[in-house]
Amino acid sequence: MRLLIIDDEANIRKTTAIALEGMGYETLGAETSAVALKNLDGSHFDVAFLDLKLGSENGLDVLPKLLKINPRLDIVVFTAFSTIENAVEAIRAGAVDFLAKPFTPDQLRQVLSKIVQRRKLEGRVAELETRLSTDSPTTDLTTSEPAVQRVFEIAFKAAGSPATIMILGESGTGKTVLARTIHENSPQRENAFVTVSCPSLSRELLESELFGHVKGAFTGAITETWGKVSLADGGTLFMDEIGDLPLEIQPKLLRLLQEKEYERVGENKIRHANVRVIAATNRNLEQAVQEGKFREDLFYRLNVISLSLPPLRERSADVQRIANGYLRFFAKQCGKQIKGFSPAAEQAVQNYNWPGNLRELRNIVERAVILAGGSQLEVIDLPDKMSQSVLLNESRSTHLGALITLEELENEHIRKVIERTTTMEEAAQILGIDPATLYRKRKKISL
Repeated sequence: MRLLIIDDEANIRKTTAIALEGMGYETLGAETSAVALKNLDGSHFDVAFLDLKLGSENGLDVLPKLLKINPRLDIVVFTAFSTIENAVEAIRAGAVDFLAKPFTPDQLRQVLSKIVQRRKLEGRVAELETRLSTDSPTTDLTTSEPAVQRVFEIAFKAAGSPATIMILGESGTGKTVLARTIHENSPQRENAFVTVSCPSLSRELLESELFGHVKGAFTGAITETWGKVSLADGGTLFMDEIGDLPLEIQPKLLRLLQEKEYERVGENKIRHANVRVIAATNRNLEQAVQEGKFREDLFYRLNVISLSLPPLRERSADVQRIANGYLRFFAKQCGKQIKGFSPAAEQAVQNYNWPGNLRELRNIVERAVILAGGSQLEVIDLPDKMSQSVLLNESRSTHLGALITLEELENEHIRKVIERTTTMEEAAQILGIDPATLYRKRKKISL
């Protein structure tokens, strides 16, 4: 945090600054209210220490002027003329705490510790309110697919370490959800989870958003900003679609990962941030390295723990359960009594390839709930591209004497027997073939 020390005594400003900078804070002194207001107007400060006797001025008259410029400024009043009345009056005027002179470094530390803890709590509440206001279904991290279960197990093990994590997967597979879950199960969970979307901005604006900038650093920089690295200090920085990070910024991210150091745009001062980085991408970064579009050293620094989320088309055992969860959420949101999917609608959900993955599944279920007129979702409530797959499947249904090849008849018979049995061994026994042969045939027909 940046701290402003407002006191007309140079010795107080100096000794207070030494104590605070020894704790790792950045400070600036101001001997008059005019200097303090000018500094506050031109730069960002988190906390101000304000003397009640500021020369010929009363600090309580200055306090509302400070808050008018920066309403989020935490003001700590200190004075040698401490009384209960003065303390009460200062708190009523908007101060967050009161210190009597002379004070010790430990007293300063305690006051700032309370401010830091309160700010963390406010940040957590704001984050939760934002997430609740998005009206999103509850995150479902249960699975019946062994490959996905393995990914979740590694993620939870890695969450407790400070290791950098790379999450790979197609768009819509739940990379952001998994990153947030890792954060919430990490030692950093009490601090911020900050997202940077790499493809969303130009190189100049992305660098500023990431590391911050000083006033006048570029055209339009009318005030200074601290950037998302500063916001994520002590917490998690989630770099979404890291494969789109411009080459010019990659060395600066590598420096942050290796040295925990960075510089704001337009500033030569080295700053430090203890952030845990989680990156995600739908691109092949190894290929990008070979093509010279991504730094090899940054790739290896990011790829300490690699998690690959399978697309939804490879999670057939999970699709219907996830769809049912979305249905319950949106039915409640719309005030509808919808019990589930009709058998034909379930078949459509299972048959569809889901190129948009979880995001597409959610959107389609929400649309179906809105359009539904009965107590269950029907095929007619689903998009045409899904209902057509059911009609095609029905038109190709097999029976004895159907005008299809023996291979198609055999494949359909194997498919139906597997669906009605609990193990492959049981299915092989019914079909009169050995399990190895069944596994080979099953693989051939992509079951």
